[in-house]
Amino acid sequence: MDDHTARTDGGDRPTALRADGGRRSSDDTRIGVDVGGTFTDVALTVDDRLVTAKVPTTDPQQLGVLEGIRKACDRAAIDPGEIDAFAHAMTVSVNALLERGGAKTALVTTEGFRDVLEIGRQNRPDLYDLEAEKPDPLVPRQRRFEIGERTTTEGIERPADPDEVRDLAATLRESDVEAVAVCLLHAYADPENERLVAETLREECEVPVSASHEVLAEFREFERTSTTTVDAYVRPAIDRYVGRLVDEAEDAGIPAPRIMQANGGIADPETVREHAVTTTLSGPAAGVVGAAATVDDADVEGLVTFDMGGTSSDVSLVRDGRAERTTDAEIDGLPIRTPIVDVNTVGAGGGSIAWVDAGGALRVGPRSAGADPGPACYGRGGTEPTVTDANVVLGYIGPETALGGEMTLDVEAARASLERLADEAGLESALEAARGVYRVANATMTRTIRAVTVERGHDPREFAVVAFGGAGPMHAAALADSLEVDRVVVPRPGGVLSAFGLLAADESYDAVRTVGVELDTADPAELEEVYDGLVADVLADASDPDAARVERAADCRYAGQSFELTVPVDESFDATAVAERFHEAHERAYGYAMDESLEVVNLRATATIPGTEPAVRHDGTGDARLGTREAQFPGTGESGTGPRETTVYDRDRLESGTTVSGPAVLEQAESTTVVPPNWGGEILDDGTLVMSRTADEEEVSER
Repeated sequence: MDDHTARTDGGDRPTALRADGGRRSSDDTRIGVDVGGTFTDVALTVDDRLVTAKVPTTDPQQLGVLEGIRKACDRAAIDPGEIDAFAHAMTVSVNALLERGGAKTALVTTEGFRDVLEIGRQNRPDLYDLEAEKPDPLVPRQRRFEIGERTTTEGIERPADPDEVRDLAATLRESDVEAVAVCLLHAYADPENERLVAETLREECEVPVSASHEVLAEFREFERTSTTTVDAYVRPAIDRYVGRLVDEAEDAGIPAPRIMQANGGIADPETVREHAVTTTLSGPAAGVVGAAATVDDADVEGLVTFDMGGTSSDVSLVRDGRAERTTDAEIDGLPIRTPIVDVNTVGAGGGSIAWVDAGGALRVGPRSAGADPGPACYGRGGTEPTVTDANVVLGYIGPETALGGEMTLDVEAARASLERLADEAGLESALEAARGVYRVANATMTRTIRAVTVERGHDPREFAVVAFGGAGPMHAAALADSLEVDRVVVPRPGGVLSAFGLLAADESYDAVRTVGVELDTADPAELEEVYDGLVADVLADASDPDAARVERAADCRYAGQSFELTVPVDESFDATAVAERFHEAHERAYGYAMDESLEVVNLRATATIPGTEPAVRHDGTGDARLGTREAQFPGTGESGTGPRETTVYDRDRLESGTTVSGPAVLEQAESTTVVPPNWGGEILDDGTLVMSRTADEEEVSER
């Protein structure tokens, strides 16, 4: 049977493309740029053409961003000044948190609560590790200050003293702090004291001031303090970066960038400069948005999005066409309670370094070779073995492959790095070491997928995997095999899907306020008054309030529970409908519901202006076969793993309706897709590849 055959049976085609989803098609020239740990990805649409580019990530990041824009514009034969819209996702805030490279921050809080950040919760990072340590707080004790005020859930008991605040401002100026976080006890219930403190410090100190009632008007003192402190800590870096990018974009004739927020929506530069905490996990959120916008989940339980880049792998869920969000997230042990696309990240990417631990076991990550020097095969001086080097030795990435369309590979350097690893691990050869690295990396990523499916009560076999990122499509089928998932979808711009997702993103703003009332006795008129304020807040941030769609929600729980579930609320508050939705949500999440009274903890409002999904065409020429090369696959050979003659295709040339049988490798400038022997794939009208399990190994071998 030929490895590359066109469909002639006229049968049903796999579903991958979303319908219009309520969006409008757009013909304008738009560009999305996503900064990753190793590469900066670019997706440019010109009329119905899609042009992509990938350049190494730089420090500072805006240099690589502008280089990527120029590169994409050159490929599209347009001037940067012809771009109509620019959307951007970056890693400035998350890098500042992970590397502890944020601003010199002070914390101002209520007298007696100076150490909330350090005390935190009683939860242990590792239950059975007697020596486990919590991360150091972002603000050391000598920069945490107290104010003699007192607010309760019922209102102000002791007003803040303006003279005391001015004296504190003088102390802060002498301390040369670069940002201030203000988080007073129960300021979510009555922000009067906190507002006075924040406004006075803004007048007296020439540094940004983050106030908790503006960042997160929600109860739970530790999480509110942590979130506000994170906002202050990353705010100067975000302000500098976004400001410089806006200026340089203007100099190049490019519109000001709209910035991807962690909630999956874009916002204007001024909004994110004032609410810096919303930019954490900006890039991973864009990838999930791209998957939700381009792949239909109508005939499956949902989508498992699998984004494997150079530094890490990000896994999330899409259900009912929408990215799942959470308000219970952590970055490097720091709680962040703002709405965030629910992404699980593991330090296993293409650039993750393989090493041998003290017990002689092979490990992969979390340390990464980054973009400079990068994996050994990049030929830039890197010598440590990485996942990418293993994929080169296994034959998944060929010596003629040009990463990013231009970076040639040094196969011998990759092999030499794996030989050194083999010697250290007591393995026989570089090939055996490469197999081990591939298996360990896959096992790590499989555990992450199980964490968002099995551990949450979902059967992964009922989902489809959407693979993207530079390395995601290379590993996706192997992960699906281990999870018994039958379908893998690789969108055409899979190597730069986070950048493409920016082009389809909605504009979105969130607001929350704690109310803490029993559902049965709650006064609907009082709740409506709170909603009116929340709606006014989110519409005030929207670029076009008249075009915004407002959604209301409530965080509810059974009386006595310590966690909440969010349920939608109609235009008028209906306690019966809220109760029914909560019971359904609880049963869906935990497998049961109870006949207990409910509490309404928080009210939420979200304003959304729908994006316009780019309409791009796929023009495969049919002349796609590039040749063959030997690649290693499990399940063959006497040792259970062995070489197979593998057909190599230029994926962009594959025509719609083409079927591809494994083993095969589909190459693009920004990513490579591996189709194992027991898998096959079909190209849809927009160039999306849908891979399905086809047969057992014995049947495949007969082909």
